[in-house]
Amino acid sequence: MDAKRGDWVRIHNIVLEAGERAPNIPEDTQKVPLEFWNKGFLLNEEANIGDKVEVETYIGRKVEGTLVEVNPYYKHDFGKCVPELLYIGRQVRSLIKEDGE
Repeated sequence: MDAKRGDWVRIHNIVLEAGERAPNIPEDTQKVPLEFWNKGFLLNEEANIGDKVEVETYIGRKVEGTLVEVNPYYKHDFGKCVPELLYIGRQVRSLIKEDGE
């Protein structure tokens, strides 16, 4: 068991398969399914990753989907440091100072 009733979880579901999408959207977009990810409190008594579950979102909607994550959090960053960019501010300041004199 990965999650129990009341746990904050993230779910995934496919809203429309690739062939069911509207004809007036770009061709490359038509080739992929329309998906959604949502977070909420698990309503099932217990569940494992990959199980079909029902959640109640923070604002009270009930949504069904496949359990993907328990206690989700943001995992993004701004990437690795690019040393060449560290000196740009100083270079610009020195150029402005030279032009101003």
